[in-house]
Amino acid sequence: MRTIKLGSSALDVPVVAVGCMRINSLDSKDAEHFVRSAMEVGANFFDHADIYGTGTCEEIFADAVQMNPQVRENLILQSKCGIRKGMFDFSKEHILNSVDGILQRLRTEYLDVLLLHRPDALVEPEEVAEAFDQLEREGKVRHFGVSNQNPNQIALLKKYVKQPLVANQLQMSITNTTMIDSGINVNMENDAAVNRDGSILDYCRLHDITIQPWSPFQYGFFEGVFLGNEKFPELNAKIDEIASKYDVSNTTIAIAWLLRHPAKMQPVTGTMNIERLQDCVKASEVHLTRPEWYEIYRAAGNVLP
Repeated sequence: MRTIKLGSSALDVPVVAVGCMRINSLDSKDAEHFVRSAMEVGANFFDHADIYGTGTCEEIFADAVQMNPQVRENLILQSKCGIRKGMFDFSKEHILNSVDGILQRLRTEYLDVLLLHRPDALVEPEEVAEAFDQLEREGKVRHFGVSNQNPNQIALLKKYVKQPLVANQLQMSITNTTMIDSGINVNMENDAAVNRDGSILDYCRLHDITIQPWSPFQYGFFEGVFLGNEKFPELNAKIDEIASKYDVSNTTIAIAWLLRHPAKMQPVTGTMNIERLQDCVKASEVHLTRPEWYEIYRAAGNVLP
């Protein structure tokens, strides 16, 4: 699979990441088959979080891949921390404890990437900086990033954190395009012109932060998938038309649409179906034309000014 540099780092990563939030829906045999099949097609970047399955997803993954030092060399592991029951917590103590738990469950000595999950309103960036310094010094985390954060939240962290923030995981799909909409509708009075995220798309491009779109097939907030959904007839007709042209599935086109953006995003899949994951991986070989990209964008209900 085609690779990109993750943010400003020297780390080469596949353009499609494998999200492991639902791996606990598989039995041990199917989980092993899924992980190994993913690696066979070059999808060796696995995204975790300490809250997925309250930690069981990381344990299931480690069992599925039969984690050992030799296997670990062929994996790129990312996890997230900061969400606790009823609150968010970016305190130094919680970050350090969370990483220790993640490493224990994944049976590894280090994470390639750690993301701070969901902004903590009570964040003290000095504490985050202390935690990151200790994790880097102890060799437990090699790269750092954030999730669901806007430009000023990132800038506040960057004032104290010396490590580059290489990724920002944000919700985005063909039907969730607010970060694109406001840029197209500058100086307009329509709803699409409302800047809901502080121009995070441009900010990440300016500061070499890789955007990792999560839920690339969902509409709304986990309301369902748009592919094959009767609520989106025009969109599905257009996606199917373009998929037929390239002789690929509609899944491939949905990911290719994200990859076509010059921000060099890294979509995070959520499927536990290896055939669908393989279709996602094929998107790295499909380069949509500018007219095709805009046709899909408009078919999703977006009106150009």
